[in-house]
Amino acid sequence: MSAPSPLPTSGHIEGGRHILPLRVYYEDTDAVGIVYYANWLRFLERGRTEMLRLLGQEHSALRAERDINWIVRRCAIDYLKPARLDDAIEIITCCRELRGASLDMVQEARHGAELLVRADLVIACMAPNGRPARLPIEIRQALQTVAPSASPRSRHIRI
Repeated sequence: MSAPSPLPTSGHIEGGRHILPLRVYYEDTDAVGIVYYANWLRFLERGRTEMLRLLGQEHSALRAERDINWIVRRCAIDYLKPARLDDAIEIITCCRELRGASLDMVQEARHGAELLVRADLVIACMAPNGRPARLPIEIRQALQTVAPSASPRSRHIRI
């Protein structure tokens, strides 16, 4: 048996989707041992953050070098099935549509083949003054690796 990797994982990109493996810890659960609903938002944030890191677009560098901040403008989330203590789950992230200063993202949490959570998000790119900022071309190109070739408007497209 090989030794575990000492570094945290940023996941991987497969089939135009970013996949981040996570484990459910005791601190993530409620009194009955299932993931507390608000903690799913933290898991999804990790998925988006690690996707950007893997694409070479870390939050800290974007802020320091380009004065760009990301905000969640909209989040619609469906809690379909629970995850429990010690479950190995995957956060799957892809971009649905890239626009001038924002993008639509779809995220899912899965336990094996089971869909646990699905979220549709609008993420906006903001300047330090709180006004929208255009997505820089380098970010747009990087995000296209996790975006379908045709950007459908339908909210019912599955990733």
